[in-house]
Formats: sequence, C-alpha cells, structure tokens
Amino acid sequence: MVKNSKRMRPRTRSRAPVRDRLDDKYVPWEQRWQEGKALRERVPRESHAGWKPPKDRPDPIEIVIKSNATRLPDLVPIRNARMLSSAFAFLRGSAAVMASDLSHTPKSGIKVQACGDCHLMNFGAFATPERLLIFDINDFDETLPAPWEWDLKRLAASFAVAGKYINLNRGDVIATCEAVVRSYRRWMVKYSRMRVIDIWYDRLDVEQLIDGLPDPNWQKRWRERIAKERVHSAIEHEFPKLAARRGQKPRIKDNPPLIFHLPDNRGKAFHGAVSAGHRSYLASLQPQYRAIVERYKIADMAMKVVGVGSVGTLCMVTLLMASDEDPLFLQLKEAEASVLEPYAGASEYKNHGQRVVVGQRFMQAASDMLLGFSHGDMRNRDFYIRQLRDMKMSIVMEAMDKNTLKYYGKVCGRVLARAHSRSADPAVIAGYMGNSTTFDEAIGEFAMDYSAQTDRDHHSMAEAVRKGRLEVATSQ
Repeated sequence: MVKNSKRMRPRTRSRAPVRDRLDDKYVPWEQRWQEGKALRERVPRESHAGWKPPKDRPDPIEIVIKSNATRLPDLVPIRNARMLSSAFAFLRGSAAVMASDLSHTPKSGIKVQACGDCHLMNFGAFATPERLLIFDINDFDETLPAPWEWDLKRLAASFAVAGKYINLNRGDVIATCEAVVRSYRRWMVKYSRMRVIDIWYDRLDVEQLIDGLPDPNWQKRWRERIAKERVHSAIEHEFPKLAARRGQKPRIKDNPPLIFHLPDNRGKAFHGAVSAGHRSYLASLQPQYRAIVERYKIADMAMKVVGVGSVGTLCMVTLLMASDEDPLFLQLKEAEASVLEPYAGASEYKNHGQRVVVGQRFMQAASDMLLGFSHGDMRNRDFYIRQLRDMKMSIVMEAMDKNTLKYYGKVCGRVLARAHSRSADPAVIAGYMGNSTTFDEAIGEFAMDYSAQTDRDHHSMAEAVRKGRLEVATSQ
C-alpha cells in the first residue's frame, strides 16, 4: 500500500478562468470568434482525434492504489468491487487515471471552471430552492479551473463506454458520441450570442427534457417519478427509510456496510468532531440560510458509503430535528485535492470543501441553498455539506435504447456548454470549434479509442485482483 497520505500539489495555482477585461474596451463578437478560430493554427481541431497511450503512461492500477491511500481502509475493498463490476463502473471510479491521460492530449489554451469528473451519470434532476425541477450536472468533487476539452472528452468517452455496455452497435455508439459534441458545439454558439447575464439565468427544466424524449414510455415513466417525488416530504418518506425512533430519541438505521455507526470507543470523538465541523459549516452559509439550519439540532450521525469514486472517503449523514415532526438530513462529504491538480495547478482555495462549493455555484444553474463547507478535526480533512436528498433523480442507463441514449447525450452536451459559458467567453470556444463537424468527429474518434483503453484498464484491474494487488469485498 502506498504510504503517501496527501496528493502531491503543484506549485502553480489554478485560478478563476474568466478573463479580465475590466480595463479593456468592449471586444465585438466577431473579434472574439476570430480569436478562438486563430487558436486552430497552433492546435488543429483534428489533433484531438484518437487516443494512443504514451510510452511512459503510468500504471493505471498504481494510480487507483494511490487514490485509495487516503481512504478508510475498511471501505477500499467495496470501492474496488464496485469498480470491477463493469468497464463503465471502472471509468466512473478512475477519474484520476483519465485526468493523467487527458493531460497528454492537445489543449486549445482556454480554461473554464471544469467539472473534473464529467461522465453521464454525474448529471441528473433536482429541485431548485424555488422547488422547480431542473436538469444539470450534480457532482463537483473534482471541480477546478482547467481546459474545457477535458470535460467534453470525458463526457464523450463515458457515452462510448456506456453504449458498449448496453450492447449498441459500433455505428450507433459513434453517432451518440458525435451527437454529444455537436450539441455542445451548437449550444456554445448560441450562448456566445446571448447576454452574459442571460447565460446565468438559463436553465433546463425537467419538463423540457421530458417533452423531448423520443419514447412516450420514457416520458410517462419520468412524469410518474416526478409525481411521486413531489408528494414525498422528509417526514413521510426519508425519515422512515433512514431513521427510526428508539424511545424518544430518533436514530439513523444501520445498514452495514453502507450505513453504520462507529463503535462506542470511537463514537464520542466522532460526534465531537462532527459537532465542531457543523459550527464551521454554519459559518460558511449566508445569514438567511444559516438561520434555517440553526433551528435544527443534531440528533444522530452515521457513516455512509456513496457512489463509486467517493467510496472510502469520509462521508456521513447527519439527522437534525427541529421538532418531532421536522427532520432534516444533511450529507457531509470529504473533499480532497482535485484529481486535476497535478496537471492544471492547485486550487486557490485552501479548503477543498470551499473549492467544491465555489465550483458548483459556478457551473450549476441553481444550487442547494444549504450547500456549504467546513474543516473537520477528525483526520484533519475538509468537507462540503448539502441536503442528503432534494428531489434528486438520475437516469437508468441500462434501460436505454440507442435513441434515448443519443437524446440524453445531446441534453448533457447542452448542459455542459451552459456550465462552461458561465466562466469563460463562449465566443472564443465556439470560434475554435467552428460550424463544421470537424471537431465533433475528432472527439468522437477520441471517445471510441478511449473506451477501448477503459476496457484494457478494466481487464488490468481484474488481473490485479486475481494476483492479490487489490482486495475486493464480497458484499457491497
């Protein structure tokens, strides 16, 4: 096992990508477009096509092992087992591997606030503070200012791996990957023509997404799910699922190894650390939102295993109560250095929870009003905090056919274009991509080649498990 407990941080710092034009005269759209187009001379669009691993490519399994070094040892076998379940699951859990690979690909030189782990399962529906359902990116653990191409390449590659996973033919998978990029490119052109403030107002309502679904059965399925989510309140739905009353005191239900309380000999210190972190979290909130959370008192807390890439990091669920009939569940997630840092520069924020919160607010059309950050004494780690569930819904990839996956790809491309347009000049990015399909085809080719790389890496992981380099859990 690797002994390093911290990822190596580069000396350079990755700062906000928005270019400072405060002292400049207004630059016309045509000039900004040409500015992007001129970048093709140095980095041709065709140069993004395909993927060939460099001769000195780091061992992907060693990167996985290093990424496990700071995680809770008891949970690492669960993470490994989840990654091993399929090539797509491996892609989800190996953001650090792909970050290393992307650093060897061509870059136009334009930075945005990047997601850093931009794959198709990190998009979904959730409620805005106004209780409207929107569709957007919903995972920002790795967010950092970085080249815009990295997000788009990872997104397209995820559709290539997913298409193969659900047994689409090669032609349909290529068409889907190119549709993702084409949607991104065309929406970037649209955003380049919009007022800056209108880009920040723009959002994709779930009803818009549903209306465009090519299959009426999918439309019906989504509307039924939304109807159920709207009538569920925390006390009627989440509380019975996640908590129970023992006497007069509510307590989170244990469901090991996914939800569990620490043993008594560690529980007291754990509770004390979480309580201190909670006070730090309150200080990070705007006063009006702080007043909401202050009405609640911590009733219980437990460890919680989430996702694939996050398994093994310190994640917790906290139950707060304002009265017997007024619960609030908060999720605390450990925030480590972004996997992009070795290649894009360290964050300007010392607290990685703050890095996540700032990045999320940059990219999302609307964020959880209780989103905040803290620093915890336990393991000396940073955290970000949000509501555990807020009408969150995600797609069921396995149930998709070629038409639905392609449509979903177009939607994700649109959302990513809007997210990037909030932190960089869309006219420059659009000018670089242009109006032809040259860039679409190049990234499509990259996605297909990288999906083959993911298959090889997944097989390498299976071999590492067979040889005892990695331990996997039999129950996850």
